[in-house]
Amino acid sequence: MSDTVVIEVVDRQRRVKLGSGWLERLIRNALRAEKVTAAEVSVLLCDDRRIARLHDEWMGDPTPTDVITFDLSDPAGMPGGDGVLRGDLVVSTETAVRMAKEVGSTPRLETAYYVIHGILHLTGHDDLSPGPRRAMRRRERTLMGALGLPAPPRPAGGSKPRGGGGGR
Repeated sequence: MSDTVVIEVVDRQRRVKLGSGWLERLIRNALRAEKVTAAEVSVLLCDDRRIARLHDEWMGDPTPTDVITFDLSDPAGMPGGDGVLRGDLVVSTETAVRMAKEVGSTPRLETAYYVIHGILHLTGHDDLSPGPRRAMRRRERTLMGALGLPAPPRPAGGSKPRGGGGGR
C-alpha cells in the first residue's frame, strides 16, 4: 500500500465549534510527528451520554470519559498485515468543556489534547501503569508543542490523571 492518510471526522455534538478541517490537520500533523505514513483514522465528536454508553459497552464503566481509542490495526507480525495504522477515536466535547473550566483551558485545546492522547494510544503508548503513563504524558506535551499548541494544563491539585479510556 502506498503512503496514505485518510481521516474522517463525524461531529455529533453541539458544545464546541471546531471545524473538521482544523481537526483533520491536527491529526495529520500528529501522525506525521509520530512517523506514521499510512493510516485510516476516524473521530467521533459526541456528548457525555453517548461516550458513557460506549464506555459501558466496551469497558464496563458506565461513566463518561474524555476519549476512547479503538485500535483497529492488524496486530504486529500477523500474516497479511498491510502496515496501515487504523483506529477510531470517540471524544466527548462535553467533558472537554467541563475540564477546560476546571483547569483554565479552552474546550478547543482540551479536545485537541484528547485527540492527541488517542493518537498516541494508536501508536503504541500506554498509560495503565505509572512509568509508561509518565512517558506518555511527556510525549503529549512534546507533541502538543511541536504542533504549536500549549501543553495541557494540569488539573487543580496536580495529581489527578487526565486522558482516559484506552479502549485497546
